[in-house]
Amino acid sequence: MSVSVAEDLPPPRVEPSHNDLDRALAELGDNARPFARMPPRDKARILREEVLPRVEAAALRMVQASCLEKGIDPAAPLAGEEWLAGPCTIASNVAALADALDQIAARGAPRLPFRAVREREDGRAKVRVFPMRGSDGALLSGFTCDVHLERGVRPRDVRAEQATFYRQADPEGGVSLVLGAGNVASIGPMDTLHTLFNEGRVVILKTSPVNAYLGPILEDMLAPLVSRGFVRIVHGGPEVGSYLAAHRMVSHVHVTGSQRTHDVIVWGKPGAEQETRRAANDPVLKKPITSELGNVSPVLVVPYLYAEDELWFQARSVATQIVNNASFNCNAAKMLVLARGWAQRDLFLDKLQRALGEARPRKAYYPGAEERHAALVKGHDLVRFVGETGEGALPWTLITGLDAANVDEPLFSTEPFCGIVSEVSVGSDDPAEFLAAATRFCNDTLWGTLSASIVCPSILEDDPAVGAALERAIDELRYGAVAVNHWPALVYGTVTAPWGGHPSVTLADVKSGMGFVHNTVMLGRIEKAVLRGPLTTFPRPPYFYDHRNMAVTAERLLRYYARPGWGRLPGVAMAALRG
Repeated sequence: MSVSVAEDLPPPRVEPSHNDLDRALAELGDNARPFARMPPRDKARILREEVLPRVEAAALRMVQASCLEKGIDPAAPLAGEEWLAGPCTIASNVAALADALDQIAARGAPRLPFRAVREREDGRAKVRVFPMRGSDGALLSGFTCDVHLERGVRPRDVRAEQATFYRQADPEGGVSLVLGAGNVASIGPMDTLHTLFNEGRVVILKTSPVNAYLGPILEDMLAPLVSRGFVRIVHGGPEVGSYLAAHRMVSHVHVTGSQRTHDVIVWGKPGAEQETRRAANDPVLKKPITSELGNVSPVLVVPYLYAEDELWFQARSVATQIVNNASFNCNAAKMLVLARGWAQRDLFLDKLQRALGEARPRKAYYPGAEERHAALVKGHDLVRFVGETGEGALPWTLITGLDAANVDEPLFSTEPFCGIVSEVSVGSDDPAEFLAAATRFCNDTLWGTLSASIVCPSILEDDPAVGAALERAIDELRYGAVAVNHWPALVYGTVTAPWGGHPSVTLADVKSGMGFVHNTVMLGRIEKAVLRGPLTTFPRPPYFYDHRNMAVTAERLLRYYARPGWGRLPGVAMAALRG
């Protein structure tokens, strides 16, 4: 087994030569089969004893670097966003994978919670993946996450579909190219971990030019995998990515980015070449590709006479889904789908505007944000700009009164990837009728298949007609993650749940992407993850924009994931209560 050193490759922001890339791929190729055949318990040991401590040790550097580039004071509560979306989630992922691999060694598949596998009314299986253990319930009380499996998968089939890579007698493995995202620090390393330990392939990770500053930190975190020749990390722009994707040593590609980037990789140059190749089903890329590509993420608010505190909690929840990471998230709330005739519509929009006003506009660090913002605001009359902007910042922007029947509305078909959120009204103020109309609108009109959320109080769920309508909506919405009363980003954060677009897409019309990542319980034949939580919670969730102790809470949560123990939970809880 050959050994690699991080210093072999140029530092970030320097384009590696083809010889550099060839050497990295040759080394990975030498180690692909040994890694694939490594006993699961040995993989678990590397993760738990070597990788996890390095993630904890490098966490502060990752947070400080991200804050510096994004214009956040690393000592402010808002830095908690970078703790949560960076090292905290990575550490949780590493720990969960180590547990899963130990369980594969002991019993052939990752352990599922007691009575996790259940039969739905139509006979299909659903599997509870959160909470996995008692501490999960302590950290997120009242929350659950179930994975709905595809049609044809019965409860008795679930175990046979788990951890299928580890059922192979003599796997060959392979080399995957992971094209990292530029917006969230955890995406690239977690996609790398999934490819390694769920799918059994070694990885060449190319960072995005937007956050290539994380390169040395990722080299440090993943050093035990780099030193064994299982991971190589390279930097560069589209030319580097294209060279790697086409390379004979690469057997699979995973990309997190835009649909445009995906289609260039798969179908060639935009325009005539892409159209010709699509029509002939003749992709440029002749190897498997998986992807996660963004979304016009809807928030469906079921009509009801909400109490003042309920409406304010949900306004702050939606505002958090907009302002987090300056709205450069694939799961950022982008389309409020409200009920036509809902008596509290104007009040809710006013409260949302108030919440946005409490969150200072952020540095628009992602390339093209100003141009996208200007293009999508143009031609709309009912626009509210919220917040005083400084240099390099954009105002939070609320565009209301869109016409659901206008299929040419750009806001329905274009992911803003900036601080714009829009509103459209559909159906009627009857909850069941609204849910049916909103589901049709999201499926037939909005672009994307990644995530959606539904706000619905439990008192309405208890009504047989509304409860049935809610379950139909959850079942029929063509999204890979559906969350009730909370941000679908929590599905991402569980790490045990799968994260990806709904499997109804095709390579020619990929929308939010194909395939799922994370999924540390290694389920197969996934349709979607469904997260549920209470309408309001106390204390306020630590990821809310107005949590006064977000950074401290998130750092303590990282320490808990890195060195689990019930004794650390009170410290997390006390920090959260001070928010």
